[in-house]
Amino acid sequence: MNSTSNTFYSNGKLLLTGEYVILDGALALAIPTSYGQSLTVEPNDQKYLEWKSLDHQGKVWFEAELIIDDALKVKTTNDNAIAARLLQILNAAKNQNPEILGEQQGITIVTKNDFPKNWGLGTSSTLINNIAQWSEIDAYTLLKATFGGSGYDIACAKHNAPLTYQLEAQDRTIIERTFNPVFQQHLYFVFLNKKQNSRDGIAAYQNQKNNISKAISEITTITNAMLSSTTLETFQFLMDSHESIIANIIKQQPVKERLFSDFKGSIKSLGAWGGDFVLVASKAQPEAYFKDKGYHTIIPYAEMVL
Repeated sequence: MNSTSNTFYSNGKLLLTGEYVILDGALALAIPTSYGQSLTVEPNDQKYLEWKSLDHQGKVWFEAELIIDDALKVKTTNDNAIAARLLQILNAAKNQNPEILGEQQGITIVTKNDFPKNWGLGTSSTLINNIAQWSEIDAYTLLKATFGGSGYDIACAKHNAPLTYQLEAQDRTIIERTFNPVFQQHLYFVFLNKKQNSRDGIAAYQNQKNNISKAISEITTITNAMLSSTTLETFQFLMDSHESIIANIIKQQPVKERLFSDFKGSIKSLGAWGGDFVLVASKAQPEAYFKDKGYHTIIPYAEMVL
């Protein structure tokens, strides 16, 4: 085990197009965010793994002491459910690389988000990618063994530019793309004041989907069209079209209809519907509108995107 301190970092993520249908082969557009999570590993004088998770204000929100053995075990913790999930991740990493945590020297691991963890920017995916970097294993394999999902969030964790992501059979195609729209000053991300569990959203989608081959083709077309959009009006049309297609598949009301029907602009869900951030396109500055509705986290596109 390395006797010096090592720090790893992974970017957060937002899925601009392709939510849900990314799992079935649609071309999706995703962006790594300027927010992310670090993981620092250093030796200690104990015989166990000391784990601390810090929030964006530097406060400890989770901590545990784990017994280092063939399979890790909890010694102490302030949250049994989170500790169980952490054990699952670390034991899965150890299965892929038995050399990690193989010595009896203790280590201290500290993670730190630079965004509020309820924002839904990838607390889990950034952790998975950081653990994979430290363990020198494949992050996509670790994701599959733990949280599941398409893996686009891992791609964002690793890449420092917008990208398209597509699953075909057992392969994934990741291409860094130029996406710097001339109208980006009219794009905003608004937090809906609640975190949405993407695993629950995926499960609901799997139960609802039916005859989606046409929708997959349409979403792929929209993704490509968004990448080449030169006007705000075109981009808004594509946002609205995307919302309508996904709404028909998952049998849910689009977020604009549900919460913001009087808004003069376009609003698109990002990732699992019902929480996290939405993408807003508006000629007028929308801050006053959303604050009046009780939504105070409004981030301009240029500030969110890495």
